[in-house]
Amino acid sequence: MSGFDLIALVPLLPLLAAGLIALLHLAGIAQDETGEPWTARLAVWPAALALLIVLGLDLAALAGGTPGSVQLGYWLVSGGFEVGASFMVDALALGIGTLVALIAFLTLRFSVNYLHREAGFHRFFIAMCLFAGGMQLIVLAGNMAFSFVGWELAGVSSYLLIGYAYDRPTASGNALRALVTNRIGDAGFVLGIALAYAWLGSLEWSVLSERSQPFTTLAAALLGIGFVVAALAKSAQVPFAPWIARALEGPTPSSAIFYGALMVHAGVYLLLRLAPLIEHSPALMGLLVVLGGSTALYGYFVGLTQTDVKSALIFATTTQVGLMFVACGLGWFELAAWHLALHAAFRSYQFLASPSYMHLIGGAARPVPSLLAHRQWLYTAALQRFWLEPLAERLLVRPTRELAQDMRVIDEQVVSRLVGLPEKAKAAALLDRVEQARHQGAQAVVYGHGAAGKLLERVADRLDHFERHLVLQAGGGRMAWLLRQVGQWLVAVESLLERPRYLLLLIMATLVVIL
Repeated sequence: MSGFDLIALVPLLPLLAAGLIALLHLAGIAQDETGEPWTARLAVWPAALALLIVLGLDLAALAGGTPGSVQLGYWLVSGGFEVGASFMVDALALGIGTLVALIAFLTLRFSVNYLHREAGFHRFFIAMCLFAGGMQLIVLAGNMAFSFVGWELAGVSSYLLIGYAYDRPTASGNALRALVTNRIGDAGFVLGIALAYAWLGSLEWSVLSERSQPFTTLAAALLGIGFVVAALAKSAQVPFAPWIARALEGPTPSSAIFYGALMVHAGVYLLLRLAPLIEHSPALMGLLVVLGGSTALYGYFVGLTQTDVKSALIFATTTQVGLMFVACGLGWFELAAWHLALHAAFRSYQFLASPSYMHLIGGAARPVPSLLAHRQWLYTAALQRFWLEPLAERLLVRPTRELAQDMRVIDEQVVSRLVGLPEKAKAAALLDRVEQARHQGAQAVVYGHGAAGKLLERVADRLDHFERHLVLQAGGGRMAWLLRQVGQWLVAVESLLERPRYLLLLIMATLVVIL
């Protein structure tokens, strides 16, 4: 590799670090407190090297300009379908990529001391390195497929760290809520990828920018709506806003890098990539203004009622990200990019310092702001977070949970019976019957359940009867006697054929048949 080709190492190094930490953990080297130095070095040093590479590419870009995109080969080829291993190397990608590398490095270094002697120390750094690599893929990927890989890596690592304390039902439940909500955005992303390939014949971001001019207003809206849904879900905009407040169950460093600095801005970055397409769809721009403005108001009013540091910070973040969506909807994409960078840097510092804030700030909670004190209905609505959480529970989480329960019932009551497997309630009783049969010397071979199971039971019984009465019977059995008789007949025939006259007779009979 040389020059801008080194951009591939920026997401690759954290991903390799995550894999290596996992291997050492499984091998027993990076375990407990004695293995913390290994894990810390494997997490921090690749992040530092990735930062240095990005800084070097920044200097090269300042000196000689940027190539726009770099093609390193092909990632997937199937018939006429091709996905290149390409990376964006323009001003937006390098700028945000540098910010991501810097915040990831500082957060990982901060976490070494913060998570010291925690039971899940190594697990935490595996997920953090996965996130760092996934976030860099979102920013630097040259095509939608690569971006989606990073999108999923960031989502999975977010789920793992929200449920970091997996023995607590609250943590695992909040991780599930975040996962379910983001799956809706992922479906939108997949829809956008499918439409882009169908209409453009390519998944490259550069091709989308070049060919967005001929799009009609309707085509631009249809192509962009899937990506916009993905951006709304990932950046916790109304109506997907409730999940981000529950995501604070994870350790403070993960809250800083995920929801204060980086992942919450992934949706904004996606909109910046889609700027040429969004500008051709007034409907999408209007939708972004309405939902972004609603989210900003939601975060502002709910934040006024919060009494703990991290909750106040997360709703302030929601407000600022909502304003970024408004800027994108108004066509102010450059302003949104600058807002993203400044807010990510400032908010990550606040989240990392939030444990110190809690020790420094004492006394009673602040009084209710005058804006809410004289408006009881508004104060109640803000305190209840405008009832979006129970609404999301009813519309998103509960249907998903009920669907999973229905699928389990179908699996147990229908699929298991069709294939002859016992239900869970009858599995223990079935094992008891088998054990009793063994102790009592019973001759039953298998106990079936369902149509296929009963058929299998009868076939097994018939085969067992055949084996016991004809083959394995003491003294040889009928089958053994029959085989001996056939063997004796064959020996007699063979001895006759060995005599010359019978051999000559056989040859003559063969000639007669042939002639």
